[in-house]
Amino acid sequence: MKERTENRFNVPAGSKSAITFGSALAITISWSIHKSVLWAIIHGFFSWFYVIYYVLTR
Repeated sequence: MKERTENRFNVPAGSKSAITFGSALAITISWSIHKSVLWAIIHGFFSWFYVIYYVLTR
C-alpha cells in the first residue's frame, strides 16, 4: 500500500513544517533579549546554532 502524501513532491503528510522547534526557540530567546524583529529573523535562520550559543554564553 502506498503512503498518503499531501503534495505533488511526495512529502509524507506529517513531515513538512513551516517552522521547526529550534527556530521557534531561537526566535523566542532572541525576542526576549533584543526586542528586534530583524534579530529574531536572523537568529531563527540559524536556529539551533544560536540556541547552543545562548546556552554556552549565559
